[in-house]
Amino acid sequence: MLDISDKRRVAVTFRERLAGALAASGLSRAGLARAIGVDRSTVTQMLAEGETRMPGGHVVAACAQALDVSADWLLGLTDRPEQAGALLASSFSISETGRATGLDDQIFAWHREAEGYKVRHVPATLPDMLKTNAVLQWEYAPVTHRRPDAAIDAAAERLDWMRLTESDYEMAMAVHEMESFARGEGYYAGLEASARRAQLDWLSELYAQFYPSLRIFLFDARRVWSAPVTVFGPKMAVIYMGRHYIAFRDRDRVRTVTRHFDWLVREASVSAREVPGYLDGLRALVR
Repeated sequence: MLDISDKRRVAVTFRERLAGALAASGLSRAGLARAIGVDRSTVTQMLAEGETRMPGGHVVAACAQALDVSADWLLGLTDRPEQAGALLASSFSISETGRATGLDDQIFAWHREAEGYKVRHVPATLPDMLKTNAVLQWEYAPVTHRRPDAAIDAAAERLDWMRLTESDYEMAMAVHEMESFARGEGYYAGLEASARRAQLDWLSELYAQFYPSLRIFLFDARRVWSAPVTVFGPKMAVIYMGRHYIAFRDRDRVRTVTRHFDWLVREASVSAREVPGYLDGLRALVR
């Protein structure tokens, strides 16, 4: 239960925030009074210096609605003035991917935004920024409206970014994805053995260059599984749907996806230190 000092503090906060929101809205006191269905004198009293009496809850709610702020913010219960709908819009978004025109600029912008933080990534296939030109040429040719060279140039740009950024990258992939690639099965059916062998060599070379700032973990999808996701430090978690990204910026959801990724790492059947040896073994599967 609030004591007298708490009530006074809430009243002062309410008055100050009401005055600030009113000034920002451009409404007059009379205009606010009409919007909330009270006399102008009631608004004057709510804004009076030293006033310690609080209006009823319905008046607080009406003020919040009229001024496009949240009632919790007016009462000092939160530092975010947005109403619930606006908070949801700012913490959750859906954007179209750019795969039809090469590697997506949106995802690269998120990488830049998270510079200095750890980036955790579960790719849909092999990570684009680690692919050879030949694999990108083969992969993007059927879907792009431009030449695959656009995807190749974009991948090179992302790789240059990895060389310069202070971010650490952790990637988690399924063992069967790597084995399917080496064998040229499933998604990778039709990709020539020479291209697959060169890709494994390139991946080994890059891993030697970047480790430990780049760490790859391989998990057994029969035991654990993940949709394609990327966690940009504490800032954002993004789920890849194919045509769209679902992005979360609120702390709780970002932490949930982060814990999911860390679970994949804990359950990995091939640790980051074991990846070079594992890649060497995959070469024997290339036919």
